[in-house]
Amino acid sequence: MTSPLPTLSLVDSDPAELAVDAIVIGVHSVNGDEAGADGGTLLLATGAESIVAAFDGQLTGTLALLGATGAPSEVTKLATLGTITAPVVVAVGLGAEPTGAAPPPETLRRAAGAAVRALAGASTVALSLPVPDDEDAPAALRAVSEGALLGAYRFTGYKTKPQPGRRAPVGAVSVHVPDASDATAVAEITRAGVVARAVTLARDWVNTAPNELRPPQFADEVASAAREAGLQVEVLDEDALRDGGYGGILAVGLGSTAPPRLVRLSYTPPSSSTRVALVGKGITFDTGGVSIKPAQGMWEMKSDMAGAAAVAAAMIAIAELKPNVAVTAYVPMAENMASGSAYRPGDVVTMRDGKRVEVLNTDAEGRMILGDAIARACEEGCDYLLETSTLTGGQVVALGKRVSGVMGTRELCERVKAAGEQVGELVWPMPLPDDVRKGMDSDVADISQINAGMDRAGHMLQGGVFLREFVADDVAWAHIDIAGPSYHSGEPTGYWSKGGTGVPIRTLLALIDDIETTG
Repeated sequence: MTSPLPTLSLVDSDPAELAVDAIVIGVHSVNGDEAGADGGTLLLATGAESIVAAFDGQLTGTLALLGATGAPSEVTKLATLGTITAPVVVAVGLGAEPTGAAPPPETLRRAAGAAVRALAGASTVALSLPVPDDEDAPAALRAVSEGALLGAYRFTGYKTKPQPGRRAPVGAVSVHVPDASDATAVAEITRAGVVARAVTLARDWVNTAPNELRPPQFADEVASAAREAGLQVEVLDEDALRDGGYGGILAVGLGSTAPPRLVRLSYTPPSSSTRVALVGKGITFDTGGVSIKPAQGMWEMKSDMAGAAAVAAAMIAIAELKPNVAVTAYVPMAENMASGSAYRPGDVVTMRDGKRVEVLNTDAEGRMILGDAIARACEEGCDYLLETSTLTGGQVVALGKRVSGVMGTRELCERVKAAGEQVGELVWPMPLPDDVRKGMDSDVADISQINAGMDRAGHMLQGGVFLREFVADDVAWAHIDIAGPSYHSGEPTGYWSKGGTGVPIRTLLALIDDIETTG
């Protein structure tokens, strides 16, 4: 149900002579009384020099007449009428000209995505954006390549008739660089392809209709993709979960006719003493259970498995990238439905590690399945535990739709933040206050599932405090709440299309790289 991603290649010949359907160049806005090379209000970015020369000093003025301002990710198309080989030149905005460096990688990533998406219908596109010939080159090239591939993503959905005027995504993208045979450049576009395939796989799972991706089907799809990638796979069905004492996963799944699952994926390199556990929430649909959600917007709860999709897809990429770090993923899956068999407020649930949890709100179900998975990960041993989930609406209230919240071990949270900044998936560290935990003391069990006294105040923090109970004392851990950034409900922007985004796959992969390098 997804259009294939474009093929990706490097090119180093003159952009003005490339035989492609369209050539993409960058354009900066000019502030104040400054002027571009031909006296206009725009400044063409590095990479467009030969195209500027071909237009004999008329390009920026013409683009300005067409409405171009140089604003980030703004796309302006111009017919070349034989001035250069490509029939269309596309100017994509990069904002103000940077001082002494290339534009930030995220600016390039979003610009490349916007341009390639706007060129749907073209078979071949070349990007001649600012990729410097210095130490900044790998980051810039990675950003341009990832943006181009992800911007072309399209979930074709379930329509039974062709849509008039809907053009096919770009088929092939070439990125202009100083030297197309450079080994570092080749490695970067190879990696970009691996990462983009992982992100689009996660987007596909998130965008799939929930009646077609209930826990057994989701587990089968993840297991099949993982086996094909060469990962070790274990799938626990409802009987195995019962035998293993996974009370949290079982409780959440009680209300559904589609039973829960726990999928374990492992990647083990030949020699590595560092162990990383990844955990992702896989609620394939969330009605809220007995504590039912409002009807408005409930259809987006098909995305409540975005954390599981991100972790599983990240493992597929890890199998191909082959870092020297042992990585094991634990992916609990359940469907939170309201029925006569559903778990109730007031229930006491015995978790995998033996803790007893008093349930006060069945819509706080994600932490129940994650507690079991985290306990299993810590039983088996790990040095770092990274968990991600669409856990709380409080994350959206506090940080909005593009910034994830992270809680856990302070040093690891800072590393998560740095990795997110590196790849353009912003993350902000949040506290785990003692008073929040005190309010989760239960009269009848070891801990209550929420802080009833706070109601929804500090809701994101309540989720993190609860999950901390299941992390072993000697494990560095981070909980990444992606309730907002995992699903984009607005119009396409940058390299995001409407629907699943694939956040935080690229952050997780950057963290694995960081752990491999620095421990």
